[in-house]
Amino acid sequence: MVNPIQDQKELLAGNAFVVLDKKVLIVSGEERLIWLNDIFSQKIIDLLPGKSQEALWLDVQGHVLRDIHLIDDGEQTYLITFSKDFDDFVKALAKMIFRAKVKLEVMADVFVLGTFNQPIAQSLSWQDPWPNLAEGGYRYGQLTTSPWHYFESLVFSKPSDLNEVELTTITALRIAAQRPAGPDEIDERSLPHEYDWLATAVHLDKGCYRGQESVAKIHNLGAPPRKLVFLHLDGSGHLLPEAGSSIISEDAIGKITSVANHFEMGPIALGLVKRSSNAEQVFIQTATENIAATVTEIVPSSAGGVVDLGDFRRKR
Repeated sequence: MVNPIQDQKELLAGNAFVVLDKKVLIVSGEERLIWLNDIFSQKIIDLLPGKSQEALWLDVQGHVLRDIHLIDDGEQTYLITFSKDFDDFVKALAKMIFRAKVKLEVMADVFVLGTFNQPIAQSLSWQDPWPNLAEGGYRYGQLTTSPWHYFESLVFSKPSDLNEVELTTITALRIAAQRPAGPDEIDERSLPHEYDWLATAVHLDKGCYRGQESVAKIHNLGAPPRKLVFLHLDGSGHLLPEAGSSIISEDAIGKITSVANHFEMGPIALGLVKRSSNAEQVFIQTATENIAATVTEIVPSSAGGVVDLGDFRRKR
């Protein structure tokens, strides 16, 4: 019998694993790190064997298309990412090779396992940098205090010494850690600044990449139109809202992106709301009722616009 609350505790204690809905693309060739560095938001050119990085795949307007977890073994770079539209992602990358000395290969028959505290033994594993600030990054909000010592391991068979728990088990822990992840948090309007993704997935001092101009402009001179918030839902009922449900105050101000029952906090969620919203109490609209929720800001309304124009003018 499935016990989601106990499964969360087992996963957090390092006694269980989750089979993630993810796929792996292998990039090989002597120019692989240079090529990847030119494409993604993170500085990848100096990626050392065994080290982990997170990067974003952006469109030309700087919207987030995909979050990617990278690890290199000295000869090949492994790109771990969600399976939705994965084939289209691979085809798009293949069109960008041109004359670069790189080769793409989808890793077949591999499981991507999520664990806490330690990776799967004798596997190639990615260690999540969240919530720490990566080199070249920038954090708008405050560090979360919820534990998130998280790994993704590539294996060809599941370990027999750990319990397998359902994929949904990890969602509650991720929400508690205020950790954005695709495809749940991503829509056609997503900007890295709205999620505090600049902290771990964007290097602000590297060279050009697709979407870089928009990222830099919003960070230095503008402000993202939305912000990620943490929601603690009224647990008196038994109904959880679905992802995509409207967040309303005096009017509609946003939407739920992820929701789950946490073993300590009860029903919690992540949501995107208008940057201008300062509501501390909101309702989540469902088909049958409105569920009350309290709001904790993850990304502050002041995010972006970090350049001191007065200081800039004084230096001219």
